[in-house]
Amino acid sequence: MACILVCDDDADIVAALEIYLRGEGYDVEKATNGKEALEVLSEKEIHLVLLDVMMPVMDGIKALSLIREQYNVPVILLTAKGEDMDKVLGLNLGADDYIVKPFNAVELLARVRSSLRRYMQLGAMNVSPVSKKVESHISIGGIELDDDRKEVKLDGEDISLTPTEYEILYLLMSHPGKVYSPAEIYREVRKEDAFGSEGMVAVHIRHLREKLEYDPAQPRHIVAVWGHGYRME
Repeated sequence: MACILVCDDDADIVAALEIYLRGEGYDVEKATNGKEALEVLSEKEIHLVLLDVMMPVMDGIKALSLIREQYNVPVILLTAKGEDMDKVLGLNLGADDYIVKPFNAVELLARVRSSLRRYMQLGAMNVSPVSKKVESHISIGGIELDDDRKEVKLDGEDISLTPTEYEILYLLMSHPGKVYSPAEIYREVRKEDAFGSEGMVAVHIRHLREKLEYDPAQPRHIVAVWGHGYRME
């Protein structure tokens, strides 16, 4: 069963999240700040992190940047209303999703399941894949994707991607030349309607370009089709 790390300095929020998550059958580890979260990650096998932004000792943004230096585990930020800059910064640093407090338990659990599903499909856990994919090995212009091994290489060098980045890249590489709108990419990857979250796709596309393009400002592979979306050349 998946183990979820809940990191928040508000004991009431942690207690509520633990009840929701254990009620769904998940194991739960807890931390009250970013420093403790990093310690738990170094000691336990964690499959998803729910990470508050505003915390003492080490805030969620700093913790996220350090998590991304070592782990590809999905991270969902817990943000307060009005913390738009924190949401943007968090996505830029590699957060997979965010949810605004006070949160709805049904929505939170749906986002947790969605993020875990993608992580499981990447082979992080010993479960059967949710959906069968079309191809297992794809090579385009120096970019190689091996879906059996869940590996991406650029000119023979390993490239570390988050689960969301991997799924977007697989989608585009599986259908070279096909244009996907941000909403379509979101639906294909998240398995849910975008509901205004298309901007998150643009952030993940930028991350992919920074990792895979020789000149991210003038991409040769992941190309924008203005007014329509993105395609893989």
